[in-house]
Amino acid sequence: MTTAIESMRNIGISAHIDSGKTTLSERILFYCKKIHRIHEVKGKDGVGATMDHMELERERGITITSAATSVEWAGHPINIIDTPGHVDFTIEVERSLRVLDGAVLVLCSVGGVQSQTITVDRQLKRYNVPRVAFVNKCDRIGANPFKVRDQLEEKLRHNAVLMQIPIGLEDKLKGIVDLVTMEAVYFEGPDGEDIRRTEIPAELRDEARSRREALLDAASMFSDELTEAILEERVTEDLIHAAVRRGTIARKLTPVFLGSAYKNKGVQTLLDGVVHYLPNPSEVDNFALDLDAEGKEIKLQTDPTKPAVLLAFKLEDGPYGQLTYIRVYQGRIEKGSEIVNTRSRQKVKVGRLVRMHADSMEDIAAAEAGDIAALFGVDCASGDTFAAPGLNYAMTSIYVPEPVISLAIRPLDKMAQDKVGKALNRFTKEDPTFRTHVDPESHETIIQGMGELHLDVYVERMKREYNAEVAVGKPQVAFRESITQKVEFDYTHKKQTGGAGQYGRVIGYFEPQSESPYEFVNEVKGGRIPREFILSCDKGFRAAMRKGELIGFPVIGVRIVLEDGQYHEVDSSDNAFQAAATGAFREAYRKARPQILEPIMKVSVEGPVEYSGNVFATINQRRGMIVSSVEDGAFTRVDAEVPLSEMFGYSSQLRSLTQGKAEFTMEFLKYGRVPAAVSEELIAAYQEKRRRENA
Repeated sequence: MTTAIESMRNIGISAHIDSGKTTLSERILFYCKKIHRIHEVKGKDGVGATMDHMELERERGITITSAATSVEWAGHPINIIDTPGHVDFTIEVERSLRVLDGAVLVLCSVGGVQSQTITVDRQLKRYNVPRVAFVNKCDRIGANPFKVRDQLEEKLRHNAVLMQIPIGLEDKLKGIVDLVTMEAVYFEGPDGEDIRRTEIPAELRDEARSRREALLDAASMFSDELTEAILEERVTEDLIHAAVRRGTIARKLTPVFLGSAYKNKGVQTLLDGVVHYLPNPSEVDNFALDLDAEGKEIKLQTDPTKPAVLLAFKLEDGPYGQLTYIRVYQGRIEKGSEIVNTRSRQKVKVGRLVRMHADSMEDIAAAEAGDIAALFGVDCASGDTFAAPGLNYAMTSIYVPEPVISLAIRPLDKMAQDKVGKALNRFTKEDPTFRTHVDPESHETIIQGMGELHLDVYVERMKREYNAEVAVGKPQVAFRESITQKVEFDYTHKKQTGGAGQYGRVIGYFEPQSESPYEFVNEVKGGRIPREFILSCDKGFRAAMRKGELIGFPVIGVRIVLEDGQYHEVDSSDNAFQAAATGAFREAYRKARPQILEPIMKVSVEGPVEYSGNVFATINQRRGMIVSSVEDGAFTRVDAEVPLSEMFGYSSQLRSLTQGKAEFTMEFLKYGRVPAAVSEELIAAYQEKRRRENA
């Protein structure tokens, strides 16, 4: 095992919108001497933050794509990915967390654990990522890091333990008290780069002692050595570091650091925490599935001498062709080495290999286990596994949520049409949550995504990056259809047109289910339908469910049980049984009392208490159901469930009703039944559309 792997850290910076992730990333780059000057997110210098390298990101002051960079702190190489906070760009967070070993969860010391923090934490748990917390913005009015620590415990069920306490708060924030070394730490110089450690101020000594006891108490649960040392009063810094590290890597402890990235306070001590407490690649278990052994799990080893296994987690179409971001899990790759895409079975020769720094790059000769790098000129999809020749492994793929909103777009001229085609090809390849298709009836190009902002950004990128002007239709919601009662079917498909005919009979029943969108159960006994035609029935049912008969949207929530049937020695075929299944579904669907479902969004609105009445009113007007409302000092948070179709234009309404002081986040929660009046309108509109098309 090389010391390089033991000293390496792969971390992500994740949080709710506007918690200061990108500001923190900028300071980390500065203190690690990667950049020579600090730029702000909404920079007055016209430059903008280094990690927000897209023009759109700088204009809007938000992170749209995750950006990767690598730095060095105290002799430890650290790969960092700055991820978006907005839920519309959730795939950027998902794919980053899939390849990271640890994370910094950034929280606002005023807002605390906010709605998107809960989503990000759920993603961290999905990929078993250990984390340290950084309570940012301790210089803001209303800052209360102790309350945030309590919220980590209450709302996220973290065993959160303070590693520091602040020296002053709000505009009096001077520095922090390090509870491990029991020193006061001040950040001086024009950009806080000079660290001065001194005695703890007298007025904070008692609190520091009691907070340190709480830290030792929590850490001692992970180290018998530390427990003994506490009893014998011979506690050392190394013992504390080792115990906290063990608890953090086991995801049973969350060390909490404090500061203000904007005011250049607390960032260096957070970096010390990353090095001390987050795992190196060899301390994280990663598995691949052996495709030659029926998907048996194989534990990968962070050993550069083993055969290489790497995951392509993000694609980007740059000026020099496709850039493929990779994480090497096992072995080593270098220029000229050969690897195989285990999905397409294509052999690839490694050409140019680079390490990324936001939108710039540096050429490297090789990448070893634990490294995050990028390849040029490799044709693959996001989530593909590459392995050394002879290995047929696949890494588990990235969780990709389904799109919930669509827009019709129309190029304004023939020239724009070609450019739009190129843009859509690139965007769908780069972003698995962005999808596109041509509507077979209206012949319009439809784009689908995670929210209004998501699609708005892609339309804007078409204009800027491809000079393609498009007319945009009204946003369309991704409705679904479902059934409400059990229905039996007995359907025979029979066709005789001279020569061999078509014959297939299927018998069984459908019933509603909430667990999954579709389930097919084969209960046919005695070979009444040959095994090869059972698969044909499954295909036929799936095909029929792609388009329901109420409003033409896919059907979900159906369990189909095939119990019996008949086949003909000559006339039965794959096509015949597919047609029988499709016919059976359509005939029985009308009797199953179908209903329309709509996406219900989890909406969280946060703003000053005096506007809470206005917030309640807007949610009620939009068919929303308020789930909870929490007042916290001068701020309130309202959590609600609201149909997506009612949320269009909500940001403008909320801004005008609260003088721009409230913000909201929204993410897909579930599909819910559409009210009868709305259902009738949708069915009438669909029938009218069909009439016009057939006229």
